[in-house]
Amino acid sequence: DAYGVWISEIMLQQTRVAAVIPYYERWLRSFPTIEALAGAELDEVLSHWSGLGYYSRARNIHSCAKEVQARYGGELPRTAKELRALPGIGRYTAGAVSSIAYKQHEALVDGNVARVVSRVFAVEDNIKSTAGIREQWRICEALVPKNAPGDFNQGLMEIGAMLCKPKTPDCVKCPLQEHCRAFNEGRIDQLPVVSKRKAASEKPLLALEAGYLERGGKLLLAHRKAEGLFGGLWELPSANSREALADLTGLKLSFLGKQASLLHEQVLSHRRLRIRVWPAQVSGRTKLAHDSPYQRLSWLRLAKIPSIGISTATRSILERRSEIQHER
Repeated sequence: DAYGVWISEIMLQQTRVAAVIPYYERWLRSFPTIEALAGAELDEVLSHWSGLGYYSRARNIHSCAKEVQARYGGELPRTAKELRALPGIGRYTAGAVSSIAYKQHEALVDGNVARVVSRVFAVEDNIKSTAGIREQWRICEALVPKNAPGDFNQGLMEIGAMLCKPKTPDCVKCPLQEHCRAFNEGRIDQLPVVSKRKAASEKPLLALEAGYLERGGKLLLAHRKAEGLFGGLWELPSANSREALADLTGLKLSFLGKQASLLHEQVLSHRRLRIRVWPAQVSGRTKLAHDSPYQRLSWLRLAKIPSIGISTATRSILERRSEIQHER
């Protein structure tokens, strides 16, 4: 099923299979077809994605579904060229969908495949460099058979995921052992060539002050604009300083203590996130600042919040809500 292949491949980018399975199953229950997905509200789509990260992927999936519904009657096109013209579908995803679902003669390269071909063919270029990526695609395009290209592509991915692992490859079981230059030259630990990853402490810090603002059994949440970090998601209204929260929301705030009642820390792909949470007594009416990163503010009952798209940080904070209440 092309739709199922497409969704699974997008979800599995930079995410472990075990983590994806429950999201994937829930997604297909709620959006069993492209038509159902195209007709859903973006907020509902983001709520099903919440926790997977890289939220632009979910926004692109929704945009893509609308375009496929309008242009192709709800059926993904068959060729990689047509697929790549759609929102959020790059070279890898197009190759995966066209070869696996439609048996088209197309190659693919993901992180697992890149590692396999870099070892088997002793590719000396950095695995993520322009030259390295070009060489990986050249090799895979030359190798992919016209008969069962999807099986071949999935086989390469599985060898990378199950055997040709980054640090402890199981070369004894690998069916490519006799052909593998890295193995035969004793260079398994040298290939592929990779850049040193930044330690978490080396990533830039994004420090925010968030308001935990309750009134009448409802919690104030802010809806981010579509672009940028956490675009399109709901979160606790956040600013660079505690004092700026009043200007951001238009409310009069009386903070309940001189110290934040909760600290949330999280390491993202390119930065560290630190959020200090401040409960406050609230008066006045909300009025969004004109230079706000948000598009609207809403008072929401706690029971409704799980059904909207909230950031992982806000989800984690609300799971620790008892700590905030205790401080109050």
